[in-house]
Amino acid sequence: MKRFLPLLAAALLAAGISGAQANDRYRERPPLVVSPDLSAPWVLQLQRAPQGARVSGLRGVRVTPAPRQVIRRERRETTRAAPRETARQAEPMVQMAAAAPAQARSAGPQMDPMFLPQTVNYSGPHKPGTIVIETASKFLYLVQEGGQARRYGVGVGKEGFLWHGTETISQKREWPDWRPPAEMIEREKRKGRILPAFMPGGPGNPLGARALYLGSTLYRIHGTNAPWTIGGNVSSGCIRMRNEDVTDLYERVGVGTKVVVI
Repeated sequence: MKRFLPLLAAALLAAGISGAQANDRYRERPPLVVSPDLSAPWVLQLQRAPQGARVSGLRGVRVTPAPRQVIRRERRETTRAAPRETARQAEPMVQMAAAAPAQARSAGPQMDPMFLPQTVNYSGPHKPGTIVIETASKFLYLVQEGGQARRYGVGVGKEGFLWHGTETISQKREWPDWRPPAEMIEREKRKGRILPAFMPGGPGNPLGARALYLGSTLYRIHGTNAPWTIGGNVSSGCIRMRNEDVTDLYERVGVGTKVVVI
């Protein structure tokens, strides 16, 4: 009996250990820790280690997945949202781009608004129907009844080309041809600019849309293809007007109209 007791105790102890081992399979296993020198060859075969795995010093390697999937998902969402936001922001830019050509056309040199046509009071000595040109103020007046005048802005002769006097309109021409005088051709040639001997009428012609010839002189009241020069000393003695203004004046006066240049 005394011999049997030690054997029974050993059997019971073995049974308890076996039960503990059986229950141990349901517990959470500790992380696998291996030597750093042995980790790379076989751990990478078990699973693809993400870029950014950490090595925990002498205790071995612990593979920690980097949050790459989260980063990719955020990028995809940003990429999907960006075109919608860009489209909303781009809509006014498209409208601005469409308007750009019109703005570019109006962005060049502009005439001072003070030289636009208007009706003003007139108390001068000249009779209605007379054209009076003040070269100092760069205004042309068509005297009207009732102490008023139709006033237009003009360009006049440059220094050395101003003149004063009284003439009459001898001819009227629509879209006149241009034949520069010989002295003008020679003068411009010395400046390095070659003028044609003849230029047909049209939008590119320096005489513009209409011309009123003054007596037997070489001077004219005419239009221009450079309207921003109105209000300046710009010509070789001719009186320069905007095309729309000289057209308006052309319809109001006839051959024989008196023109006074002061």
